[in-house]
Amino acid sequence: QHGASGLEPLAWSEDHRVSVSTARSIAVLEQLSDVHSGGQDMVIHRTAVPAPGAACMLKVGPKKEVAECKEKFASSVDPTVSQTFMLDRVFNPEGKSLTPMRGFKYSSWSPLGCDANGRCLLAALTMDNRLTIHANLNRLQWVQLVDLTELYGERLFEASYRLCKADTPCGELGDFPEFQRRHSMQAPVRMEWSGICTTQQVKHNNECRDVGSVLLAVLFENGNIAVWQFQLPFLGKESITSCNTIESGISSPSVLSWWEYEHNNRKMSGLIVGSAYGPVKIIPVNLKAVKGYFTLRQPVVLWQEMDQLPVHSIKCIPLYHPYQKCSCSLVVAARGPYVFWCLLLISKAGLNVHNSHVTGLHSLPIVSMTADKQNGTVYTCSSDGKVRQLIPIFTDVALKFEHQLIKLSEVFGCVRTHGIAVSPCGAYLAVITTEGMANGLHPVNKNYQVQFVTLKTFEEAAAQLLESSVQNLFRQVDLTDLVRWKILKDKHIPQFLQEALDKKIETCGSTYFWRFKLFLLRILYQSMQKAPSEVTWRPSHEDAKILISDSPGMGSTEDDQEEGTSKQASKQSLGDTGKGVDIDDTAEDSLHQPSDTGGREPMVEKLLEIQAQIEAVEMHLTREHMKRVLGEVYLHTWITENTSIPTRGVCDFLMSDDGYDDRTARVLIGHILKKMNKQTFPEHCSLCKEILPFTDRKQAVCSNGHIWLRCFLTYQSCQSLVYRRCLLHDSIARHPTPEDPEWIKRLLQGPCTFCDSPVF
Repeated sequence: QHGASGLEPLAWSEDHRVSVSTARSIAVLEQLSDVHSGGQDMVIHRTAVPAPGAACMLKVGPKKEVAECKEKFASSVDPTVSQTFMLDRVFNPEGKSLTPMRGFKYSSWSPLGCDANGRCLLAALTMDNRLTIHANLNRLQWVQLVDLTELYGERLFEASYRLCKADTPCGELGDFPEFQRRHSMQAPVRMEWSGICTTQQVKHNNECRDVGSVLLAVLFENGNIAVWQFQLPFLGKESITSCNTIESGISSPSVLSWWEYEHNNRKMSGLIVGSAYGPVKIIPVNLKAVKGYFTLRQPVVLWQEMDQLPVHSIKCIPLYHPYQKCSCSLVVAARGPYVFWCLLLISKAGLNVHNSHVTGLHSLPIVSMTADKQNGTVYTCSSDGKVRQLIPIFTDVALKFEHQLIKLSEVFGCVRTHGIAVSPCGAYLAVITTEGMANGLHPVNKNYQVQFVTLKTFEEAAAQLLESSVQNLFRQVDLTDLVRWKILKDKHIPQFLQEALDKKIETCGSTYFWRFKLFLLRILYQSMQKAPSEVTWRPSHEDAKILISDSPGMGSTEDDQEEGTSKQASKQSLGDTGKGVDIDDTAEDSLHQPSDTGGREPMVEKLLEIQAQIEAVEMHLTREHMKRVLGEVYLHTWITENTSIPTRGVCDFLMSDDGYDDRTARVLIGHILKKMNKQTFPEHCSLCKEILPFTDRKQAVCSNGHIWLRCFLTYQSCQSLVYRRCLLHDSIARHPTPEDPEWIKRLLQGPCTFCDSPVF
């Protein structure tokens, strides 16, 4: 809807959301691997972070004094002062006669697990230097949690614009160099998130507990770097632990990246800073109270030549060196049309640094660069629509790159590219494109589009899912989307995938492969469905009009309307994404649909067979999670203590099936029943106080017919009007309450047991 803005307008988060910086907002495109849809197209959920309406004014002093100084500089008789002041948009973000500075300069995603839902935070930097952090807490709306530009300005104001007390006192604000200095020391250039680290927090009884934290490094125009430390989950201003400022000594800084290195279980970190003049170096960062982290003793210069090739983008990729038999870091930087690379590895001799440039890639400067951290593949693009893929290959001493050209013109025609980003598992490449030249003429209008290009085949994606060390379907949505497309297209699960998955299930005890099997069966079930002849979301007004006009009396009209409404609701349930009930409803609808080909009976039998397999896998996953819940109950409760979890009901449900013979479950249940001492602690209906029997894992029904949905994480009945659902609407979960013990709150933080999705 608006033109792309900023230096790197595209960013892809670890939880599969693509942020697109534009002149009016940040468009966020979330990729979903929808198991309840039969369409082969990629499923995208779109939201937006709007740009602030008011311009950001950096705090350089008292408002009255700042206004007087601005008027003084604007009317100065010295043209070097007046013209510099009037044309500098840091001093004049509102613009007046100039075009307003609206839009976003840069956006950066935090690691997974930083917000209240365990997902990624978004740090956004506007064109007028406002740095804010946003979270998507209810899926439909982005909430600003904190304004770091305002907080940092207040810190500098309280410290009289000195980094430490030993610094010389600052000059008067009326001096133009001092006015410039105060602006440059708080005008952000870039910001980057670190990985999640662990800090120790001392409690009131002098006990220490491990607390997760994350760092956000902010690079300013004068070369200073502010390192903010946030406690997780990040909720707002109250979650800020500290803020330390580092002097990098880099003049005209342009880009920033974290260097995180692990060697023999010892972690080292630093900040890689690049300059518009060419140099690149690593700045030590002293992480106080962070477990297992060490820092460099002095800065490490990676490239020192002032060759006037500006550093546009820096990526740091952790790799394993097959010849040196140790971990190493590959740092790549886009410098003009070239790619600068540096290989860092620690040996007995110390830190070894190998660097060089890759030339002959592009005829124009590189406008965007992204990297696949799974295998170290680097992608670069220039504005003429050419994308290069660089694959690192290790040698005895260092490494070399094999590169090949990806011609977007063969896919999209003649286009101009403005930014690229690769998905977390390397399955897709997102590209911002506009129309290129036609017959030697530029287009009259530019239409900005985000194109998605597949980088892996179905076979590669399936193999990566089977050998994954992550073992979480939600964190591999880009791979599962390729598998989903293949099954929907061919209407069957490939034999090699079925056999490999069955072998994994037999040899491994992980429930990940059971969830993967459930995913495949659900997609296969959707591929067998007959597409609805009508659009399911469109209301059928004509049917209602016919019913009203044809009705002989008021009573029959109401009956007919109720019948029509119920039919419409059942039709709309085809597109609903609820768990269990929706599958059954869809099955019944599909079974009653007439088949045009005459093969109705075999198709019905096939659907019933798949549905039975789905129910069997769901029951297995439910039992495994019940065993985990019962284990938590046994470890964290005293004798005859009411845990609020229907322990006796879960035990009886597990043992109700004669065909289920799990020795671990029987031993655990025996210990729990002995601990409970014949007490049952049943749940009671909040409406009629009757006992709620545990006969169904999805819902609880009392003797008076009151129905309550059950929480899939704790199996308690959700007796409130507000509850949570997983991202794919697979399951229901209740909200934690203040009286819940810590172990129940920890259970409620878990993902969906069927699809690994977070819960909202």
